[in-house]
Amino acid sequence: KRLQESDPRMSGAVVHGDLVYLSGQVPADFSQPLDTQVKSTLEKVDALLKEAGTDKSKLISAQLWLKSMDDFGAMNDIWIDWLDPDNKPVRACVEAPMAHPDILFEAMIIAAKEAGASGAHSRFLGGFWRRSLQNPPKIDHP
Repeated sequence: KRLQESDPRMSGAVVHGDLVYLSGQVPADFSQPLDTQVKSTLEKVDALLKEAGTDKSKLISAQLWLKSMDDFGAMNDIWIDWLDPDNKPVRACVEAPMAHPDILFEAMIIAAKEAGASGAHSRFLGGFWRRSLQNPPKIDHP
């Protein structure tokens, strides 16, 4: 299932099995200061997750981009206030040039539709690890 398909380049979100993948979300108004940009971006994330049938309590992964790492502390304060403290995702945050010079923050999220690990994702990883453990690679040491 694909949501918000009006952009010819991408969907706003894709629901695949029990997982919800959000495209990179940016603020609606690029002229605002960092705190407003982060809050409005996270509001967009909340709305997309709701449309997909889930919420931030089921986050699995977050990739965050800042135009400047000088904003890391301020962004982190807002992020921590927004997060469900009992269900924190894995996360990466990096400094990057943005698609528009006034964008200060972008977030790309993966969430489960149900609490706990996704069935499809778990089955894939479980099979991967089972195969890896049953047939470990041979490493020749000099």
